[in-house]
Amino acid sequence: MPMNRRGFLRASALALAAGTIGVAAPQAAAQGRILGTVIDYAAGVPSAAAIRGAGHLGAVRYVSQRRPGTENWMLGKPVTLAETVSLAQYGLQTASVYQFGRAETADWLRGAAGALEHAPQAIALHVAAGGPKGRPIYIAIDDNPTRAQYENQIRPYLQAFSAALHAAGYQTGVYGNYHVIEWCTQDGIGEFFWMHDWGSGGRIHPRTTIHQLPQKDQRVIDGVTVDINNVYASDWGQWTPHVPHVPVPPVPPAPEVSTDQLTQLLNLLRTASSL
Repeated sequence: MPMNRRGFLRASALALAAGTIGVAAPQAAAQGRILGTVIDYAAGVPSAAAIRGAGHLGAVRYVSQRRPGTENWMLGKPVTLAETVSLAQYGLQTASVYQFGRAETADWLRGAAGALEHAPQAIALHVAAGGPKGRPIYIAIDDNPTRAQYENQIRPYLQAFSAALHAAGYQTGVYGNYHVIEWCTQDGIGEFFWMHDWGSGGRIHPRTTIHQLPQKDQRVIDGVTVDINNVYASDWGQWTPHVPHVPVPPVPPAPEVSTDQLTQLLNLLRTASSL
């Protein structure tokens, strides 16, 4: 019988523990029950019907423009209202992520000053696509940074971006590797965490909300190459267009009832039933 992905990850974790897999190509070990999968994509926009047919829960979509030099192939940026409405019609949900630059043009290189420019753009595109308040926008750290880069540039960038999101009524998600997520949790940055494997050393951080699988696990849906992401939380930052996110309030505990009160209640019920 062929091994499914969950079985493969479990076997890989056992092999890592036993030292039978070389450290040059570690496999990420799952950190909890996988609740499903979502996809992300930039090269195009697969149809909602095809995404549903492939068995996914929805998609994480870009609330950022195409960077210079990618206009002719990065056709999946930015997400549109028509797309999110179509996803919703097929019972699929959307989450938002901001990433404009990459590598030598990475968004975080400008620190807090960059965030003050990027956050309003992310919010505007989220709203234009039907995104409600109360939901996170993931901020992409698509790198394997050093601790110094985190402290001097990434942390100020994330803090300023997060402050802008919170002030506008949104939550903060962080897309990064194991170390970035760990540093963010230590600094109290972010409510949602989307982890990628670059530099993660084969580990999945316990705070991971969704985990982007390695490039070898990419798939083609409706002619578009997509990344596959395992979902570890029932709330992965998802939304449907123009549907506000209302947290479910906790159920209050039932009041304590004494024996005398219970006896009085039973007597009243007996009296009422005899009338």
